[in-house]
Amino acid sequence: MSVSPSNALPVRIRGLTKRYGAMTAVDGIDFEIGPGECVGVLGPNGAGKTTTVRMISCFTPITAGSAEVFGLDVSTRPREVKALLGICPQEDNLDPDFSVRKNLLVYGRYHEMPADVVKKRADELLETMQLTEKAKSDIASLSGGMKRRLVLARALLNEPRLLLLDEPTTGLDPQARHVIWQRVRQLRAAGTTVLLTTHYMEEASQLCGRVILMNGGKILLEGAPADVIAREAGREVIEVWDLKPGLLEFIETVGWQHERVEDRVYLYDREGGTIAGEITRGFPGQELMLRHATLEDVFLLRAGRTLKE
Repeated sequence: MSVSPSNALPVRIRGLTKRYGAMTAVDGIDFEIGPGECVGVLGPNGAGKTTTVRMISCFTPITAGSAEVFGLDVSTRPREVKALLGICPQEDNLDPDFSVRKNLLVYGRYHEMPADVVKKRADELLETMQLTEKAKSDIASLSGGMKRRLVLARALLNEPRLLLLDEPTTGLDPQARHVIWQRVRQLRAAGTTVLLTTHYMEEASQLCGRVILMNGGKILLEGAPADVIAREAGREVIEVWDLKPGLLEFIETVGWQHERVEDRVYLYDREGGTIAGEITRGFPGQELMLRHATLEDVFLLRAGRTLKE
C-alpha cells in the first residue's frame, strides 16, 4: 500500500460536486483543512454537509471535482484513504449481534490491527468514554448517549490521522455532549485533524478554529468563529418585542441592520453599546433583550429562519 505524502494537506477539496439526477446536493465547493485543525461545517438540513463528508470518506461517488485526503485521491485510492480515517456517522451503525467491547474488537480486524493492540486500545477507549462497565452489554441495552460514545470510540480505534464527525452529539443530553467535546479537544491538542458537521452553534464555537457555512450545496462563508460573528452580526444583538408606536419606523429611518420576524425585531449592533441605549432613551419602557452576537445569529442571518427538510 502506498504512503500518503508527508507534507500533503489533510483535506483538499476542489470543485466538489454531487448530483442526484436533476438535484445538485453539493455544488462545486472548494476548501482545505490544515494539519491539526478542527473545522466545523454548518448549515440547515439539505445544505450538503453530510454528502460532503460521505464523498470525502469514500462512501458516495463524486460527480465532478476532486477530494484528496493527505494527498490521496478519494476516487482512485479509497482503500488507502479509509486507512487514515476515523468516521463517526450521523446514524448509529453498531452491530447489534455483538457486545459493546466486541464491536470494537471486530472493527479492529477491518484495519488489520494486531489482536493485542486492538484489545489494549478497546479497553482504553471504553474507559475514556466511560463505558467500561458496559463492555459485556448488548447494544440494545445502551442509551442513546452511550451508543454515540461507542461510535466515537470505534472511530478512534485505529488512531486516525483525520477524524470525520457527522453531527456526533445530536440528541444527546448535556453530560454526554460534554464528554465528547472534551475528547475532541484532547485529540485536537494531540494533533489530530477533525472535520465536524453540526447543528449546534455552541458546539462549533467550543471546538472549531474555523467554520464553513453551507446552504443549497454552496459555501456561503468561512472563517474563525469570532471573525465570522464580528463580520456578519457585529458585537451585540438586541431583540425587541411589543414594539412601541413609531419604533419600527425609527429603526428603518436610522438605517440600523435589522430583521423583522413576525412580532419581533432583531437588531445587529456592529460596535456594541449604542443601539439598545438609543432605543431605551427614545422609547421609554420598550421591552428588549440585549446579548452578545453568536454563531447562531450568523447562521440565521445567512441561511434564513425558514425550516428546511
